[in-house]
Order: sequence, then C-alpha cells, then structure tokens
Amino acid sequence: MRTQVGIIGAGPAGLLLSRLLALRGIDSVVLENRSRDYVQARIRAGVLEQHTVDTLTAAGLGDRLRREGLEHSGIHLQYPGVRHTLDFPSLCGRTVWVYGQTEVVKDLISAQLDGGPPLLFEVSDVNPEDVDTDSPRIRFTDADGVPQVLECDAVAGTDGFHGPSRALVQAAGGRVWQRTYPYAWLGILADAAPATDELVYAWHPEGFALYSMRSPSVSRLYLQVDPAERVEDWSDERIWDALDSRMALDGWSVNRGPVTEKSVLPMRSFVSAPMRRGRLFLAGDAAHIVPPTGAKGLNLAVADVTLLAQALVRLLQDKETDLADTYSDRALARVWRCTHFSWWMTSMLHTAGDEFDAELQLSQLRRVCSSEPAARELAENYTGLPLDL
Repeated sequence: MRTQVGIIGAGPAGLLLSRLLALRGIDSVVLENRSRDYVQARIRAGVLEQHTVDTLTAAGLGDRLRREGLEHSGIHLQYPGVRHTLDFPSLCGRTVWVYGQTEVVKDLISAQLDGGPPLLFEVSDVNPEDVDTDSPRIRFTDADGVPQVLECDAVAGTDGFHGPSRALVQAAGGRVWQRTYPYAWLGILADAAPATDELVYAWHPEGFALYSMRSPSVSRLYLQVDPAERVEDWSDERIWDALDSRMALDGWSVNRGPVTEKSVLPMRSFVSAPMRRGRLFLAGDAAHIVPPTGAKGLNLAVADVTLLAQALVRLLQDKETDLADTYSDRALARVWRCTHFSWWMTSMLHTAGDEFDAELQLSQLRRVCSSEPAARELAENYTGLPLDL
C-alpha cells in the first residue's frame, strides 16, 4: 500500500488530521486497532473551545454540532453559599460548546467513510519503521489477518499513551514529565434534564463536584473520589445524595433520573517531548494527557493536528521543512500552557483534607469571583488560547 501520510489511531486527532489533509489534497490512510463500534462508544470529553468548533465547521463537520450541540456563554463557580457566574463573551469575546467527543468521532468517521481517505479498523501488530528517513513505512496486520506494509512520506502517531508511536519517539532520547493526582472522578450519565444553564464547578469540603450536560435531556455529572474507589460501591442513591450535598444551594436542587453509565476516571498529567522524530509526528494523547478539570484534552488534540496539518502540507506540497522542524516546539508551548491551566483548576477545586489548603482554595475562588482580571484569565484559558503561542 502507498500513501503520503500514514496515520496511526482513529480517535478525534487522527480522523481530523486525515480530514484536514484531504481538504488540502494530501492523501492518507488511517489505521485503528479497535472496531468502529468501540471507537464510537468511548465516553470522553464534552466541552469544545471556540477554535475547535471553528476548525470542525471549516472542515465541513459543523452541521450536526451546530444543530444538536449546546453553546455556552460561561460557567458557574460555586463554594458553600455562593454561586458566581463568569460571562465569557463579556470577559474575552468567546464561547464554548457542549458536544460529546463521541459525537465528534461519529461525525468524523461518517465523513471519512463517505468518500474520504481509507480508514481501516481492527488492525494489529502496528509497527512504524524507518522514521528517520524520508521514506518511512508502517507494518501491520489487517482485520483479515493478512500482513501489510504501508509506504508513506510521513507518519502521524495519534495512537494514545499506549500506542507504538510515543515509545519510538522516546527511544531516540526524549523526555517525559508526569504527575499523578491523589483523587479521581466518578462520572455518570443520567437521563435527567440539566438543572442548570451553564456548567457548575463546585468546591466543597467533602470534595469537588461538576454539573455538566450532553443534551437538553441528558446530564453528565462528576464527583471527586479516591482513586481506589470501586464503581460497584456507589449506588445511584449514594451518588445523587453526594451531588445534593456538594452542590447544595438555597432555592436550587439537582435533577435526578435513571443513571445509564458510571465510571471512575483517574487524574494525571503527562507530557512527552519532543513530539517528533524524523518523519514521525505525535499528536493528541500520544504526546500529552491532562486532568479533565480544564476541559482541554480534546481541544489540545485539535490544536495539535491543526498545526501538524499545516506542517505536513508545507513539507509534502511545498517541499519546505520549516513548519515541520518547528512543529514540536510550537505545539508544546500550547501544551504546557494548557497543562498549567488544567493543574490550576484541579488544584483550586479538589480537596485533600488539609485545612490550610482549603483556605487557600477558597481565597483563590473569591479572587476569581471578585476580580475582573482574574476572571478574564480563567475565561481566556477556558475558551481557548491562540493556536500558535
């Protein structure tokens, strides 16, 4: 097989990269080790930055997003007795959209299979080779068990933390930074109409809680828990009672409904550098993971592949290496800024049983809620910083 760009991984990063390249006349093949059903069912992020929405729309993927997604003009910050609204348009002139990553992936797959570049599911034994040359290749076994070789001009590793791409880049002398947080999120989907117009980020002595949504009839809610907690130990009633307690506010209550999905999400930060080795380029979770508090995971992946698509078009069509040579540094500048914002939001809102830290957190929350410059800093980071810092 022969193509210009071999893309490993059919998450939002790999699929969007393929789409952006196709719009510029660059051929690609996307390889995915899971089934289509599995990829489309993964429950992930739901908040899209302004840049992400603009990028998807420009790529012809905005119709359903605009029709079914929920545009949000701010968030509520809460601590006991106080709920304060941050108005994003007045603070920074941007908004965000709530539209689940599962829906983004469905839209991307539909476009890919509707006359787009090849997308191969259920491949195995994926192994990039000769990435330090101008003629890399990817060996893999297809869904029928037949060994294949994909010859290409560049390889994009959008295959997540455990994929082969990151390890190959690291083998050339890279570096990894990691932080594991001492708490996790218990997340649920519930068939209950959201009881709030905007997302609620709630600090509480018993632990953080987040009220989000997926549609006018489906709520997405989270509770801070110990990483060792088991889903089986959390009955629906226990979850709703904890949400009622942590989000208590006079004159307002959480809407209850049937819980359709439960999971425990560990929280960590991870950055791998560089994001390139020769003709192999990393993007998305293959290069970085952030805790979900700042709503940055999917948005960082979109920023990565937007930069990478520009670099690959420049490399393969114009035969110029300047954007490819600077891709890693430019992407990492934004990665670290978003990693810091995610750490800051996480540190401000999650309790660890330390009374001194609790008072510092409340002081920071009061500052954001009373200072326009402090509120603007949060709003600018939350809605999305410039693509290239």
